[in-house]
Formats: sequence, structure tokens, C-alpha cells
Amino acid sequence: MKLTLDAVTSKWGYHAYVSHVDDLVAHDQTTGTNHSPDYVDFTRMGQQRTHRIYKTTTITQALETATRQLQRNYHFVVIVEAWCGDVCQNLPVIQKVAELNPNISLEVILRDENPDIMNHFTTDGGRAVPILVVIDADTHEVITRWGPRPAPAQKMVKDYKALTEKVPYMEFVKELQLWYAHDHTQTLQAELLKLLSGLEA
Repeated sequence: MKLTLDAVTSKWGYHAYVSHVDDLVAHDQTTGTNHSPDYVDFTRMGQQRTHRIYKTTTITQALETATRQLQRNYHFVVIVEAWCGDVCQNLPVIQKVAELNPNISLEVILRDENPDIMNHFTTDGGRAVPILVVIDADTHEVITRWGPRPAPAQKMVKDYKALTEKVPYMEFVKELQLWYAHDHTQTLQAELLKLLSGLEA
């Protein structure tokens, strides 16, 4: 399929998006239509993680080499919502990878404002984010996708949903965030390495 963002009114480069969300949080708001205190708190915590992960993450040598070797022009479209805990963990790393090659451009769009696009990239029938869509920048053809989270984290979510007796959801979210903290972006980077290495193979 082909995908362009011509009809998308709210789209940002990474740093503009992060600045936009900083402004929202300063006014006790978030993206989407739910501006409840809980969602604003999720966004505020997520922004702290976003800034920290972008600042502290080092891209592995293997992923850096694979990214720099890409010759064609690519457009990374990342579908997000600011209150999502998986977005704050993964988006900064995707941006740092995109920065390694001038042939890669990246734009961030919102899930709830773009249902027609999101509906093409559901996960097990759900609208989980973030979703990275890799597009040939010259033909606008969708080449591949990644998301909404690294495979071990995705298994945690699926296993939790399958339980008949669940711990409270917020306790599970803490477990998921602990997994991210202990993993230090290594699984995500390995998955991105596999994805990018296959683009021009």
C-alpha cells in the first residue's frame, strides 16, 4: 500500500512533537480527548522518561552501522499518543536511529486524529501504539512496520490479557515499565537492527 501524510494536519518532527507535549503538560493537558488527571499524569511521567531516554541512550555499533549503510530514501512515520507508556520508551530510540542517516526523515502523527491510517496498522485487532511505519520516500510504498513494543514486552501484555484473575492494571503497568528499565533499550535496538538490515538485502 501507499501512504502519504498530505491530509494529516497535525504532524511533527520528533523535537517539535516533544516540545508540543511539554506545552500540553504545562497546561494540564495531553493528546487526544481524555484530559483526565490520570491521563495528564501518565503524560507527565512519560515526558520525563522521553527526555531521559533520548539523552542517555547509546545506539549499538551494529545498529549504527546498519543504519548508516542504508542508501535509499526512507520516511519513518510513528503513530503515537502522548499518554502511552510504550511511546515514551520507544519513540526516543527510533528518533536517535533516524538521526544517523540523512536519507531517513521522521514524522510523528497522532493515533486518534488519524483513524484511517491507524486502521491499517492494528495489532491483534487493537489500536496499540507506538507503530513505526517505514515508507519508501520516493514511491510512498509502505515497506514494513514495527510495534507497538518489543517482543518480550508484547508477550507480557498478551499474557496479562489472557489471565482470568488479574492484578490491578496499574500494578501490571509498573511491571512493564520495570522490564523496560532493566532492558535498557537493548531488545528494541536488536529488533530495529533486524528490521533495517532487511530493507536493502
